[in-house]
Amino acid sequence: MAKKELLPKILETGANELEIIDFRMYEVLDDGSIYEWILGVNVAKVKEVIFKPKDIIKAPGLPSEAEGLAKIRGQMVPIINLAKWMKIKEPPNAGKYVIVMEFLRETVGVIVHEAKRIRRIRWTDIKRPPKSIDEKLGGKVIGVVEIEDNKLLLLLDFEGILDELGMIKIFGMETTAEAENIERKGHFKILILDDSPVARKIIRRILESDGHTVIEAQNGIEGLKILHQWLEEAKREGRDITDYVQLIISDVEMPGMDGLTFTKKVKEDPELSKLPVIINTSLSDRANVDKSKLVGADAHLVKFDAPDLLKLVHQYAIKK
Repeated sequence: MAKKELLPKILETGANELEIIDFRMYEVLDDGSIYEWILGVNVAKVKEVIFKPKDIIKAPGLPSEAEGLAKIRGQMVPIINLAKWMKIKEPPNAGKYVIVMEFLRETVGVIVHEAKRIRRIRWTDIKRPPKSIDEKLGGKVIGVVEIEDNKLLLLLDFEGILDELGMIKIFGMETTAEAENIERKGHFKILILDDSPVARKIIRRILESDGHTVIEAQNGIEGLKILHQWLEEAKREGRDITDYVQLIISDVEMPGMDGLTFTKKVKEDPELSKLPVIINTSLSDRANVDKSKLVGADAHLVKFDAPDLLKLVHQYAIKK
């Protein structure tokens, strides 16, 4: 089967969809009634769901929201009590399950009250959260999805939560010797796409520390809008699109338009196709690498490894 014939099937089977774990938190309100929080997290970020470990060891240096460390499959993993972070009063005997997740190369367990089911949803079904809900959860709601009975499921920004708790490190930033060995070929203007403010902050920090200029977009729709604005300006001024941007770095999983669809649209556009695209994602399995290649991405990087990212920047960015 030819590459062009494969593309619709590849993009049809999940490129603009995601699976989420629907889990619940229960809050005891002042009148004694119980409020059910319907929450979700991307399955791609989940390693497993287990019963809460019995042996959680208190450890120094962890935030107050952490109950301690637990040994899970041979690894000592910090266990976060989500109810503490949410500042809600729990019912008696709550907190039976732990969702073990991996974010930005950090593994963490999160205590939840109930793990319900896996749901498949489209990124286009994810809407902005109501301001009152977003404020209640500290601005850490990626979006909301309407489910049965007109209820709202809230997708939590766990990367943002971990960053708030001081538990995110930038992998490779401490290996300055490796970074110094990179063959640098200039300073570039780079468009980055990622729905996570934490991820954008980390990528910006890595790139700006290397002398590059960064423009941010939250998803593929916003990224294409920026590129088309530059195209219009380039035509007016008789310049080339590469005078405005020399490299694109895109996440895969974003609401509105995911990174694979975005990359496909860029590479199919005669005026944009010359722009190199690096797919930067936490999804490292072979299938996602293959999908990146099929839509025309120039490179694929599992975030966040600073030296590797900078090597790819200097390898693929257009030299002006």
